[in-house]
Amino acid sequence: MSNPRPRGPAVAEAVAAFIECTLDLAAEIPPGRVSTYGRIALEARVRCGRGSARGVGRVMATRGDEIPWWRVVTASGAPAERVGDRALALLREEGTPLVGGRVDLTAALHTFDLGTVVPDDGAADDTADDDIDERERTHA
Repeated sequence: MSNPRPRGPAVAEAVAAFIECTLDLAAEIPPGRVSTYGRIALEARVRCGRGSARGVGRVMATRGDEIPWWRVVTASGAPAERVGDRALALLREEGTPLVGGRVDLTAALHTFDLGTVVPDDGAADDTADDDIDERERTHA
């Protein structure tokens, strides 16, 4: 079964740009603050033209060691399940406000440059997710 989506240098460049944009956004989050996968995806759409929460999650899972990955949490304030205890320990060290096993998002949510995040119109471009998967398969 073939994939009808175009592949090639343009797609590879777009995926690489999304990955770098996601890493740059996560690196902007200061100690003691967090952002969510969804908020980073929204900001990535504005800055890079594409982004989805799943795509951000994939970038964090595959390239998160390059940035303070523990500062990216779910919409409920919980860290990703596979790194939960380690993330919570690092968040505590930074003085991030926690309530139970979650970040207190009302106190700790980082806002990116005001005015750049646009409301989600429901038209997320999940193409980047599949392209990241494809790139992982071909470079693994």
